[in-house]
Amino acid sequence: MSEPLLPRDGAILCAVSGGADSMCLLHMIYSRGIKVVAAHFEHGIRGEESLRDARFVESWCREAGIDCVIGHGSVPSCAAERGLGLEQAARELRYAFLEKTAAEQGCKYIATAHNADDNVETVIFNLARGGGTLGLKGIPRERGYFIRPLLDMSRREIESYLEKNAIPHVEDGSNASDDYSRNLIRHHVTPVLRRINPELHLAVGRTAKLLEQDEDCLGAMADSFIREYYDGESLPVSELRQLHRAVSSRVLRRLCNESLSFEHVEQALKLLEGTERKYLDLPGQRLCRQQGRLYFSPGEIVSIPDRELIPGRWTAVPELGLELLAEYGDNDAEVNGLFKTCRLKCENICSSVYCTGRKAGDRLRPAGRGCTKSLKSLFNEAGYTRERRSRTLVLRDGKGILAVLGMCLDERAKAAPGDRVLTIKIREI
Repeated sequence: MSEPLLPRDGAILCAVSGGADSMCLLHMIYSRGIKVVAAHFEHGIRGEESLRDARFVESWCREAGIDCVIGHGSVPSCAAERGLGLEQAARELRYAFLEKTAAEQGCKYIATAHNADDNVETVIFNLARGGGTLGLKGIPRERGYFIRPLLDMSRREIESYLEKNAIPHVEDGSNASDDYSRNLIRHHVTPVLRRINPELHLAVGRTAKLLEQDEDCLGAMADSFIREYYDGESLPVSELRQLHRAVSSRVLRRLCNESLSFEHVEQALKLLEGTERKYLDLPGQRLCRQQGRLYFSPGEIVSIPDRELIPGRWTAVPELGLELLAEYGDNDAEVNGLFKTCRLKCENICSSVYCTGRKAGDRLRPAGRGCTKSLKSLFNEAGYTRERRSRTLVLRDGKGILAVLGMCLDERAKAAPGDRVLTIKIREI
């Protein structure tokens, strides 16, 4: 069994679910005398079993003398509010918790317990979805301050380590279900492939490593082309057409969006062929071919006029394909669902409430942050594109901003349970 390489130049925040993989990782870091803080996020999905896992991690860390931070969230609520699947919502909440905790605890690294078998499942999953080398190179060993020390260890090796060191762990009951794509692969696909090659994790690891090298090489070629030819807004069509499609497609992804679909990239490459079509609209981006150059510009910028929200009446926002309903009532909900529902404390509302777009000089005091921020700085922090900023709805009254939908409430608009509120509901037209 290969020993994982662990950094020793800073504290490590270890993501610990309580399962075999994460308990193995936590023990390995701890036993090497490296400063470690355990972080467990309870998702609110599995009821009492989920709370059991949190208690187990907290108890084991207490006995071992390891600092432990427990976080709680409601993945089902997050998924419903943001229109996400449970797996994606859980991942977003978990990683946000880990990053916040690492900053608070002064940890330089965040270690997750992805292992060699997880890498196999990731590669197979991405292959089934039609992923290119970016997806088939598997789980990255490092991503920023995230590290994955167990990526070369199989589950069998991890279980052997736990048994040898008498380390307890808990089993996630959902692992036995086929409701999740990864479980389907784990239960039904990899067992068949292991009959062909018992060392499947090593074979896939080698292939993923080779694909990673290929991706790095092709990416470097794309970056070199951009440095030489991109003038900040356009590229020469003739030079771009001369590139191998493996490189030109990466140039387009880097200047447009790394998550562009295969179909979008194909359409963009066809635009270079000199047909009658002169432009192509992509998510958040417009490509325009003129005078021998391909221009990259932001997507359509939307202007949203001010509209008063009349309680009991739906107000249309046709620019975004949405409509809003304002209703008075009591705050009987625990969370503001800023993507589909927003609750504003009536007592602190001054005059009428308006639905608007952003305005120059907008400032607010985001609830729970204890500071005043410009809306521009909040957009920068969230990584909003120019197009997305123009499509973000703002609720305001005579005093200023009450809420930025999908982002935050102003401190004065935050309602406590039992407060009289103005509830804003949002739906697509």
